Amino acid sequence: MAYDPARPTTATAGKSGAPSASADGGGSAPIVDRLGVRHHQVEADGGTVRYTTTTGRLVLQRERAAEKPDEAGRWEGAKPRAEVFFVAYTRDGVRDPGARPVTFSFNGGPGSSSVWMHLGLLGPRRVRLQDDGMAVAPPYELVDNVHTLLDTTDLVFVDPVSTGFSRAAPGEKPKDFHGFDGDVESVGDFIRLWVARFGRWSSPKFLIGESYGTTRAAALAGYLQERHALYLNGLMLVSSVLDFATVRFEPGNDLPPLLFLPAYAAAAHYHRALPADLQARPLADVLVEVETWSLAEYGPALLLGDALPDERADAVARQLARYTGLDPAYVRRSRLRIDIHRFCKELLRDRGRTVGRIDARYTGVDRDDAGATPEFDPSMGATTGAYGATINDYVRRELGFESDLPYEVIQGLYASWDYGRFQNRYVNVAETLRKAIAVHPFLKVFVASGSFDLATPQFATRYTLDHLGLPPHLRGNLVERRYDGGHMMYVDLEILAQMKRDLAAFVRDASAPGRSAPDA
Repeated sequence: MAYDPARPTTATAGKSGAPSASADGGGSAPIVDRLGVRHHQVEADGGTVRYTTTTGRLVLQRERAAEKPDEAGRWEGAKPRAEVFFVAYTRDGVRDPGARPVTFSFNGGPGSSSVWMHLGLLGPRRVRLQDDGMAVAPPYELVDNVHTLLDTTDLVFVDPVSTGFSRAAPGEKPKDFHGFDGDVESVGDFIRLWVARFGRWSSPKFLIGESYGTTRAAALAGYLQERHALYLNGLMLVSSVLDFATVRFEPGNDLPPLLFLPAYAAAAHYHRALPADLQARPLADVLVEVETWSLAEYGPALLLGDALPDERADAVARQLARYTGLDPAYVRRSRLRIDIHRFCKELLRDRGRTVGRIDARYTGVDRDDAGATPEFDPSMGATTGAYGATINDYVRRELGFESDLPYEVIQGLYASWDYGRFQNRYVNVAETLRKAIAVHPFLKVFVASGSFDLATPQFATRYTLDHLGLPPHLRGNLVERRYDGGHMMYVDLEILAQMKRDLAAFVRDASAPGRSAPDA
């Protein structure tokens, strides 16, 4: 019988046949797939798109709930381990859904729901902000997203366990999902289940992740291949972090100060804090100069450590000050290594402002101007309320899903996240991505970065890609784009339109049938 998303499916019964308690706190209510279907249309770049939404929770089950049979020789039935909330958009009127691409989307954190790319970049509805992405006052609203990617690919937005409305099943430990391996396995198993239930094994399949979601996406490329024989057509990585050594400011790790410098220069340029001659030049030209100097002069100076002669250290400090808008004496006292959080406080200290880490275009105010680091990230403060209000209204009013659970927009799970196999070393999924491409040379990767992103800077991403170790004939599988925005660069309408064009072209190219593998 074909899977009917409108028909609840009981997911479990214990040995006694008694149903498990619902994650909604419904006592003895069984754990079931709870899905609702509605029909809509939107005016997009390519004309009118009529589509169906399927919204709700699929139950992930353990493959076997017991390690051995009971006294009567019977195996216990499947047992639920989690309910995963998702919103799927499928275009109507498609003759062969199996030939239509489908893209699975998630954000990062760890601990973030999928709301940001759902209502900011990809979906047919988007949060209304100012055209440049700056904040608006409540009440907040959604408007049609004419730049939705739905005209090119079906979309499935996935909330990992403990985000959105996704929860561990009763009796299961949420912390089992709050780690690198548990997260990859649960999201990967959801993707396999969704593909099977909705008959999309023959569709071109894509993942798009943002921030830690790019870490997850790269890991999933390997997991899906190896565990489920599910080979992807492409990955779309927005604001990437594949090698955590490039972003962790710690003593002894000189990569971040080097790799963040161009982003510091971009932030200073935006706030008109650079010397007049640099300020008068286009940002792109300034960044080329900064990147060239970073590799030629700054990197070798950092490698020398305390062996760097004072005269040369002073010269490097002066150049760093020139590119960052900071005082040379401050740079020198920082031992030429400017921590990201200190930069966000220091750049506009004399103006009584801090700058955003997620997006350096935003500014905030602290209780006083004497602290070493900001009290909060103004770029998150400017957007979280709008996305939180609209997703809660949208799933109920337009998508028809009801729950008394709080929709967890973003939780601070990163503080307790279990990185498992990466204990005592930096997380690095770049090697997983390299191997996935080597095994499956048709796998394409699109990488989007923001000039004003001080969380996952473009130069750090470029460093990672340049160190993947791909042979020359596979390097063409990577497509990289930089936009003059922040971590969520798509909140700017002009960038949103360009990203739509770039992503649509990527999906079409990576979905083309009959492609030959890159020639070695």
